[in-house]
Amino acid sequence: MGDQLPITFQEYIKLPELGIDVSNISFNTLTLQSDKFICIREKTGTKEQVCIVDLEDTSKTFRRPITADSAIMNPENKIIALKAGPNLQVFNLEMKAKVKSCVMTDDVKFWRWITPFDIALVTETSVLHWSIEGTSAPVKQFDRHANLNGTQIIGYTTNAKMNWMALIGISAPQGRIVGSMQLYNKDRGASQPIEAHAAEFSEIRLEGAAQPTQVFAFASRGVNGSKMHIVEIDHVEGNPVFQKRSVEMMFPAEAVNDFPVSMQAGPKYEVVYMVTKFGFIHVYDLETGACVFTNRISGDTVFVTARHENGIIAVNRKGQVLSVCVNEDTVIPYILQNTGNVELAFRMASRANLPGADQLYVQRFQQLMGQNQFNEAAKMAANSPRGMLRTENTINQLKHLQSAPGQLSPILQYFATILEKGELNRHESIELARPVLASNRKALLEKWLKEDKLECSEELGDIVHPHDATLALSVYLRANVPAKVVLCFAQSGQFDKIVLYCKKVGFTPEWVQLLMQIARVDGDKACDFALSLIKEDPPLITADQVVGVFSSQNLVQQTTRFLLDALKDNRESDAQLQTKLLELNLLNAPQVADAILGNGMFSHFDRAYIAQLAEKAGLYQRALELYDNLDDIKRVAVHTEVLDGEWLIGYFGNLSVGDSLAVLRQMLEHNRVQNMQVVVQAATKYSDLLGAQNIIEIFEDLQCNEGLYYYLGAVVNVTEDPAVVFKYIQAAVATGQLKEVERVVRDNNHYDAEKVKNYLKEAALPDQLPLIIVCDRYDYVHDLVLYLYSNGMAKYIEVYVQQVNPGRLPQVVGALLDVDCDESVVKSLISATPAQFSITDLVSEVEKRNRLKTLHRWLEAKASEGAQDTGLYNALAKIYIDSNYDPEKFLSSNKLYDPRVVGAYSEKRDPNLAFLAYSQGECDDELLRLTSENGMFKQQARYLIKRRDLSLWSKALTGDDQHALNPSHRRQLVDQAVSYALPEAEDPEEVSVCVKAFMAANLPQELIELLERIILEPTPFSNNNNLQNLLILTAVKVEPTRVADYIGRLNNFDAPDVAEICINNGLHEEAFNIYKRFEVNADAIGVLIDHVGSLDRAYEYAERCDQPDVWSRLGRAQLDGLRIKDAIDSYVRADDASNFGDVIAVATRAGKFDDLVRFLLMARKKVREPVIESELLFAYAKTERLTDLEDMLHGPNIAQVQKVGDRCYDEGLFEAARLLFQSVSNWARLASTLVRLGDYQAAVDCGRKANSTVVWRDVHGACIAEREFRLAQICALHLIVHAEELEPMIRLYEAGGHVDELCTLLENGLGLERAHMGMFTELAVLYCKYRPTQIMDHLKLYWSRVNIPKVIRACEAAHLWPELVFLYVHYDEFDNAAQTIIAHSADAWEHASFKDIIVKASNVELYYKALRFYLNEQPLLLSDLLAVMMPRIDHTRVVSMFLKSDNIPLIKPYLVSAQSTNNKAVNEAYNDLLTEEEDFVGLRNSIDNHDNFDAIGLAQRLEKHELLEFRRIAAHLYNQAKRWRQSLTLSKKDKLYKDAMTTARSSGSVEVAEDLLRYFVESGNAACFSACLYTCYDIVRSDIVMELAWRHGLANEAMPYFINLVREYQVKVDHLVEEVGELKVKVEKNAGPASVAAGPNQLMGPAGINGRLLLGHAGSANNAQPFASNLGSAHGSTPSMGGL
Repeated sequence: MGDQLPITFQEYIKLPELGIDVSNISFNTLTLQSDKFICIREKTGTKEQVCIVDLEDTSKTFRRPITADSAIMNPENKIIALKAGPNLQVFNLEMKAKVKSCVMTDDVKFWRWITPFDIALVTETSVLHWSIEGTSAPVKQFDRHANLNGTQIIGYTTNAKMNWMALIGISAPQGRIVGSMQLYNKDRGASQPIEAHAAEFSEIRLEGAAQPTQVFAFASRGVNGSKMHIVEIDHVEGNPVFQKRSVEMMFPAEAVNDFPVSMQAGPKYEVVYMVTKFGFIHVYDLETGACVFTNRISGDTVFVTARHENGIIAVNRKGQVLSVCVNEDTVIPYILQNTGNVELAFRMASRANLPGADQLYVQRFQQLMGQNQFNEAAKMAANSPRGMLRTENTINQLKHLQSAPGQLSPILQYFATILEKGELNRHESIELARPVLASNRKALLEKWLKEDKLECSEELGDIVHPHDATLALSVYLRANVPAKVVLCFAQSGQFDKIVLYCKKVGFTPEWVQLLMQIARVDGDKACDFALSLIKEDPPLITADQVVGVFSSQNLVQQTTRFLLDALKDNRESDAQLQTKLLELNLLNAPQVADAILGNGMFSHFDRAYIAQLAEKAGLYQRALELYDNLDDIKRVAVHTEVLDGEWLIGYFGNLSVGDSLAVLRQMLEHNRVQNMQVVVQAATKYSDLLGAQNIIEIFEDLQCNEGLYYYLGAVVNVTEDPAVVFKYIQAAVATGQLKEVERVVRDNNHYDAEKVKNYLKEAALPDQLPLIIVCDRYDYVHDLVLYLYSNGMAKYIEVYVQQVNPGRLPQVVGALLDVDCDESVVKSLISATPAQFSITDLVSEVEKRNRLKTLHRWLEAKASEGAQDTGLYNALAKIYIDSNYDPEKFLSSNKLYDPRVVGAYSEKRDPNLAFLAYSQGECDDELLRLTSENGMFKQQARYLIKRRDLSLWSKALTGDDQHALNPSHRRQLVDQAVSYALPEAEDPEEVSVCVKAFMAANLPQELIELLERIILEPTPFSNNNNLQNLLILTAVKVEPTRVADYIGRLNNFDAPDVAEICINNGLHEEAFNIYKRFEVNADAIGVLIDHVGSLDRAYEYAERCDQPDVWSRLGRAQLDGLRIKDAIDSYVRADDASNFGDVIAVATRAGKFDDLVRFLLMARKKVREPVIESELLFAYAKTERLTDLEDMLHGPNIAQVQKVGDRCYDEGLFEAARLLFQSVSNWARLASTLVRLGDYQAAVDCGRKANSTVVWRDVHGACIAEREFRLAQICALHLIVHAEELEPMIRLYEAGGHVDELCTLLENGLGLERAHMGMFTELAVLYCKYRPTQIMDHLKLYWSRVNIPKVIRACEAAHLWPELVFLYVHYDEFDNAAQTIIAHSADAWEHASFKDIIVKASNVELYYKALRFYLNEQPLLLSDLLAVMMPRIDHTRVVSMFLKSDNIPLIKPYLVSAQSTNNKAVNEAYNDLLTEEEDFVGLRNSIDNHDNFDAIGLAQRLEKHELLEFRRIAAHLYNQAKRWRQSLTLSKKDKLYKDAMTTARSSGSVEVAEDLLRYFVESGNAACFSACLYTCYDIVRSDIVMELAWRHGLANEAMPYFINLVREYQVKVDHLVEEVGELKVKVEKNAGPASVAAGPNQLMGPAGINGRLLLGHAGSANNAQPFASNLGSAHGSTPSMGGL
């Protein structure tokens, strides 16, 4: 215990293992605001991001691409605060939303979270608090004190009320770290400067204080010493005054320059943790200021800490996250044993409830009790750590003590102290409750319960229950006594809470009994309770059980309600309960049963049984719903007087067709009058299903004509069966319902008209209207007229056409004419009929019979009346044509006839009349056919021109599907059109359409003829622009040779368009002539250039025209033809610089820079473009006109000098490039140019001005090539700070063999401010290659700044094994380090370091490799190595390895230590070793303390050992393995009788013990016989003992045994007699006098049956058996020494 530390030290993680570079782990880049998150700003090259490490689960570490100067995580939530310059922003990472932001006017030097909602901001002049809630800006708290000027702020802390604040900074005057602190009180608005490095606010509870005391602790280390100060702040009235503590802080000798960097409080233990820069932890008690512990926890600088539970968490430079906390199990013993501060241990154990001071408390408590300081003893017991003195014994001691007058009694003082501090335990709560309830102060008990001051138990609830059942329920609930809780709920009527509670606590009461109890009290609540039970999954009670309970209490209503809810799922398994429910209500409440059946809730009950009950109860409807038997249905269905008719009709839908018909027949037979309406309605509704014929058959069989009529009347309108409709017509006729017959034949569409017509004829109805309607609807007009006319019913003919359907007049007239009716009668009928018929149809009917002239006068009369009917005028036209009554006038003047009809009628009679009719109606197809067939092409041509219809022209010229093309007809048509029809035209549109038609018909020759006739001859259209264009274009396509003639003769065509068409058709000369004629010179020269291809003709034409646009066009062509000089001349003459881009490109490509200068000088005057001036500069450079170049540079210009310089540089024009770069001060390019010119010193000077990596690289390479190492080093120092430049440079130096210069360069570079890891790494690699003696010193100084993997590879290649091990260790590659040492032990092995390395290795196989290595090379150090490796090795494997090599003795110390694991291999190896060494004491201890080994195997080996003690151990092993006989055999063999008796007793076997007794008797060892009886008293049977003693004369030796046995039986008998007497009294008291009179035979209980006591196994007197065989074994207690 004394060696155990008082702290718990833990390494959480190593940040580099999470991929975080060590260079990013510093005070400026890493922040730790709490023990939840670490926030690191990472920078890799140009990429910046923030890494957030979740300390609770490092697998949730994540990164965000955030660029900021600082980032701090909220101490509780995933909220990050970011600072970038003056901008502050707070983001919620989980919600991905911005929380708040602000812009600071002053630079924030330090900031941190002081609460989860507030951030402290420290500027150069002040301290502000910024809340992330609301919209408020940062609020200033106080101004910084002057003592903090020039310091680096490292900490800021506040107390819980945030009215005290401390700001801490450090500075380094004269090389010493000085801490400066400003303490500020907000209430007084005052500051105090203090020299301190770290500070913390906390609180402690002083003895006798009512409230905590606020304290402030700060630590400083100055020239005058190191002090820890603890002072009180905000003193509370009534609290004791805290005396200021000021104690010396001890720093180790090796930490001369160490100083405090952070402090964190541990409120639970009232300590403060202080961490120093060198990684030391100091723990101080806040009340006394005493130092509890000091030690080093980190070998690297700790730069940031935070509170961790009641400890501290910190991060060091290496990236280790470490935590320290007080070890509750060891801190008190540590204080007692190492500091001797008993009072500190006592106080800390008391306030923090810590172990380790128990004996101290007991001693002090007994001391106070002995001094009669009872109240102080009570307080001490109440405050004892972990309640060690708060026992029932202590309470009993204090309870009987008397108090001094005016003071609390010790027991009350004890309770008061505990209640003030915490809560009472079980015994205390019970002891306090009794007097409180006895004094009727129940409210006080309730108060303590609400404050959780009492520990509830069943005993406490039992004490409270008689006084307050509700309060007792609360106690039972807290104490988790389910049975009592359920009982209380039931007693208080809170049935709804029972199930919830039982489910919550997992308690299962007797539900049926509980339900029965509730049902007796309240049936409705019992029902609710039962429903809650049945709804549980699985149900807590069955429905059958509930029904049984409710039925026993006659709760019909509640049973119904329960079953309705419980059976709502309608399960088949509940069929019996469904039947039970319905039966119960049909017998007691039929209306309820009716409602249940009506809802259709159940379907699995006994339908037949319930149907019978329903019928008996008068519920015929429900009975019908349930009956399946037809006889039952027929019996019930006839009661229509009580059945709902609508329902009954619907019921038939559930029956089969046969059953429905049978029931309908039964209903009519039972009571036709009463049931006919329902039968008709049912038959109507299910007519389709039952079949109309079947229903009709029923009505006819029962002679129910009225029912049949009503039924058919209901279905006739919906049926489609002709037979049904015909039946209905017959029924209606039979019953005299003629109006209904008339309605049906008029409205119905599904009867057989022929059949009905014949039936109505035969029926000879007094009114023929039904027959007229049928014949009219189904077009039997001719038959009707013949029937009426032949039967003398002419008046019905007039009625028909005048009243029923005048539209049938044409058919009637036709029929009358067919029967040779007089024409006067027909004319009279026509005249008398309303004009609602079709004149066309009338004319057609009359015309069919060649009687058209009969209608001549009537037609003319109708025409004079203004009739518009086409048929009328067609008829008149036909009459006029046939009678030759001036038809031309009628046809030309009348527009109401149908031209096609009349034309077709006239074609054979007179084609001219037909042409006239067709032309009037524009019947194009008929007209074309007529004129073509009759050779009427002149009329056809004139018609086509007048019509102006392209589609019609197309039919005439090209034909179509209806008019096949006849070439001779087309030629005649064209001739007629050109010769006569077209010259007659005066409308331009007619001509246009005709031309278009010729074009569309692809008749170019005919079109030219047509156009020449129109244009070249004097016509109104001779000067038409479109026609001239068309003529030329047509000639271009058809007759190119005539184009030139047309161009010369015509002058009103579109020249540009025509010329373009000529060009497209290869008529270039014609196109040129057109342009030339119309003086379009630019296009003309374009034809010469682009199409004729003659630049010489073009040049001549340009000379003749001498126009700028012509020269420009020529210049473009010459440029395309690569006639560059001519092109530039043309552009100059044109004074055109628009095409400067192409000119520059072509001239540059051809190298014509002299000509290009002329063009560019002209262009510069016309266009101010950077390209022109840039190209002019380049042209000057190419032509070496450097003077002109300088003049241009010195003058105003807009040239792109930089680009021109780059081009000159690339072209090797370095002098020109120098002038250009110099003019724009481009030092970088100028330096490169000077290098090419060999001026290295000037190049270096320019490189300084340029400060560009590329320039330095260029200049450096040139200096190396020229061996200018001094200048090269100047350049290289600017390059090596860039990691990407380092390796190429090293390759350059190594390739040139300049290793010394390279090493010197890198050594000088290490002191640079921007020195990076690559420089240290590459220098280490160079040392490995070329200077191996310097590598170790370099690594020891800079190992943390090198790329260790790369240096490892270099060391391996150079065989530098000690350096390689050093690197592996510092890279945490302990496996590789160990393997390297083993492989190269001569150079790399050192025992102490190897031990440190091997325990950190992760490869398990390496441990055993190390053991083999030590076995071979360092066998004497094996135990030392195994001692450090013990927790990490497989003991079985280790033992096996050394067994195989027969080296077990070498590892004996290890085996002793490893036995604590109780490993089988270790135990067996150690046991074998002890056997070999004949150490029987050690072997006995080993097998007693460690049982995991082959005990039987060891026993078998040991029983043959020559030493007695080892054979005794073998017997002991057999004993442990329960091999009693083998153990006894060994013991008897070696005469170890005591061991034998112990073995027999341990076996518990009667047989083994009695065999041993017999052995002692047979061997004549009476003393051992007596001793064995004592040892095995509980096992041996008394009868056997008595027999052996009697037979062998050992009565004296056995007498102690028998005395004790008799005493035991006597005690048992006395006890039984006492119990029987008590039981008898109790039975008599409960049974009364009658029971007492019944005599002793009524006693039933443990004492016996029928008053007969059962003692042991003794039989009755009548069943006595031999003594030796009938004595039972006496299982009593071990006999006392007195008995023996």
